[in-house]
Amino acid sequence: MNLMTFWLILFGFFAYLIITDKSVEMFFILISKILRIEYQKLKWQLTQSPHNPIVRWLIWRRSMKLAKELQKELLKK
Repeated sequence: MNLMTFWLILFGFFAYLIITDKSVEMFFILISKILRIEYQKLKWQLTQSPHNPIVRWLIWRRSMKLAKELQKELLKK
């Protein structure tokens, strides 16, 4: 028995369970939603959370650029 046959049997077993039992179908739907939400949370933490040092540096850099622009405007007046 090779690996492809093993995966086919395993997939067939899960497909049979999903088709015959509605609670198993709901379980797989809910697990997929939980995994998607956890992925979105992790993605947000990596790109937006100020606890991340790279994001903190980007925020600092953006604030410094804005401060320099405001300082130039105030000195012109």
